[in-house]
Order: sequence, then C-alpha cells, then structure tokens
Amino acid sequence: MINPLDFPLIDDIAAGSLAEDVGRGDVTSRATVKTGQLARGNFMAKQELVLAGLEVSDAVFMHLDPHLQIESTAGDGDVLQEGKVFARVVGEAQMLLAAERVALNFLQHLSGIATLTRKYVEAVAGTKAKIVDTRKTAPGLRALQKYAVSIGGGHNHRMGLDDGVLIKDNHIALAGGVAEAVRRAKEAAGHLHKIEVEVATLDQVKEALQAKADILLLDNMTPEMIRQAVQIVVEHEPDERRTLLEASGGITLANVRAYAEAGVDMISIGAITHSAPAVDISFKIKPA
Repeated sequence: MINPLDFPLIDDIAAGSLAEDVGRGDVTSRATVKTGQLARGNFMAKQELVLAGLEVSDAVFMHLDPHLQIESTAGDGDVLQEGKVFARVVGEAQMLLAAERVALNFLQHLSGIATLTRKYVEAVAGTKAKIVDTRKTAPGLRALQKYAVSIGGGHNHRMGLDDGVLIKDNHIALAGGVAEAVRRAKEAAGHLHKIEVEVATLDQVKEALQAKADILLLDNMTPEMIRQAVQIVVEHEPDERRTLLEASGGITLANVRAYAEAGVDMISIGAITHSAPAVDISFKIKPA
C-alpha cells in the first residue's frame, strides 16, 4: 500500500496548497477574530463514507501551527456513519480558519476516492478479480490518490511510466504490430520486468500470446469477448494459465461484476480517481 507520508512531497503539497489558498493572509479571519483566541474544531461525517486522508489533513494544520492539538477517534479505512465526529483540533482560532478549507478539500476528495473504490471492491467480492487504479490522476496528487484507492481496498497499478512496461495502442501502431512491440520490449527491458500489452481484438489476444507477453490488457471488450479471450488463453496454456488478464474501458458499478465473473485477474478503473465524487464532511469551530 502506498503511504503518502512516506513521500517527502507531502510537506510540499501541504505548503503549496496552503500558499494557494491563504496567499498573503486570511483577511476575513484577521478582521473578525481576535489574535490569540483559542478555538476547537470538530470534523463530522455528513454521510456514510470510507475515511481517507486524515494524516494529510493533520499535516496541513501542523504546517500552519505545530502547537495545535489534534485528536482522532477514527483512522483511514474506517467506515463512518452520518453524524460521526471523528477528529478534533484545538488551537488558535485564526490558524484553524486558515487551514480549514485545504484540510477539508483533502479529506473530502480522498475519502471520496476510498468510498467509491470500496463500492467497486464489494461489487466483485467472491471473484478472483482485483480492482486496480490507473495513471488517470490529478497532476501532483498521484501518490495521495493512489493511497486513497488502497485505503478503499483497491490495488495500485503503475505509479508512473518508469514503473513498468505497458504497451498501448499507440506503441503498437508505431512499432508496426503487437508481436513486434512485444519483441522490442523483451529485448530492451530487464529480465525482472513483466511485459503487459493492450489488445482490443481476439486476433490481437492470439498474437500477444504467441509473442509471450506476460499480461494482456483487454481494452474496451464486452464481458462476452472477455470470456472468449479467457478461453483462448486457457487453450494456449492448457497445463497452467500463466498469462494474467486485465480488463479496462467502459466498466461501471452496474457491469463490473459481469467483467469479474468473465474470468479476468484485474479490472482497472480510471473513474475511481478521476471521477470520484467528494464526500460530505463538515468542520465546525467554536470557542475553546
């Protein structure tokens, strides 16, 4: 599982996000709230959700004021019911107000990803299929978004282009075909790298198997085509199926179960990062 706090960039993300929002200072809070006034802020779930991003939220507050007191009664991965107060922050009121929106943005967005991911994971429960993410993430936030996927029970695909070989349609077009693209990749990649290739037709499935690709990404195929592709692989490897199969494209909560039951090992879904709706979380502040 990716933990964003293992990455030095987490402090940079917190600092950059605060700089973007606070700028030269919170003029409203300075005008209406006395300097030094103490306050207590409560985070509350306004809907059922899977919590993610709590430590990132803490980092935002601590970046502004390391003397703030933060208490949590839940942790990332917990399922929270509507009305659950899960964290409290005590400190100077102006600091709480300045950090409020950035902290909430991270919590609502990352919890939204975790919550949607959990729905997909539950939809394929009992099958062998794993829900995995993609590189369809917001620039600069990939580590955080992939962390939220793992909190929701999903699995992480490549972190970046340097993290594995995945031959896609444009590579195939430029290389002159599936077989030639796989051959070049096997020749250039180290012996520890697996070769994954995107295929869109059953003929390409056969071509990739002949080329000895390790993983086939079955792109925009229907569940029926997926079943046919699985059968082709089984017939090509009758003793023990070696080649892994990943389904991608056009997959929703309504049909993900059908793809899982078709026999794939992984189902990659870009929507869990690029289209997850933010969950509803409030942060109410009162005098301490």
